Parts: sequence; structure tokens; C-alpha cells
Amino acid sequence: MVIGLLVLDMHFPQARSLKDKRHSLNRIKDRIRPKHNIALAELDFQDKWQRARIGLVTISNDRTIVDSTLNRIRAEVEQTIDGQVLAADIQFL
Repeated sequence: MVIGLLVLDMHFPQARSLKDKRHSLNRIKDRIRPKHNIALAELDFQDKWQRARIGLVTISNDRTIVDSTLNRIRAEVEQTIDGQVLAADIQFL
């Protein structure tokens, strides 16, 4: 069994309030969660308007599948985000 964790640090320069940031995060969550069947949570910067850190977790019996899934998610978020991904880190547990 392989558990993969993707942590994304993001910046939303257009956000002028927590409501703006939440709107951008919800768009990402609503797009990614059902498409890839993963668990997703905001991990840090909940009180910052323009920053967010989210964690995404998937599990499989094959490390290649987990790695491929997390890399596709990272690429999709980078292409569709209303800001930029500052850092992306993949870990296997």
C-alpha cells in the first residue's frame, strides 16, 4: 500500500479578502476532488488573504499510479489557478 501526499503552497495576488481566497480555493477543490477521487484540506495560512497551503492525499497499491496522479493534479492546478503555485512537494508514506 502506498499513500501519496501532495502539498501545494499558493499565492492569490487578486484576493482582497478571505472571501476572495476561499472562492479561488473552492474552485480548485470542486474541480480536483471528484475528478481524481482524492482527499483535500487547507493546511495553513487560513487567516491570510493571499496565501494558502493545501494537502492532497491519494492511496493505491502501486507507487507509479500514486506518483502519476499527484503530478497530474499538480499540473492541472498550476494551469487553472487564479494565482500561482509557489511550491509543490510530493511525499510517499
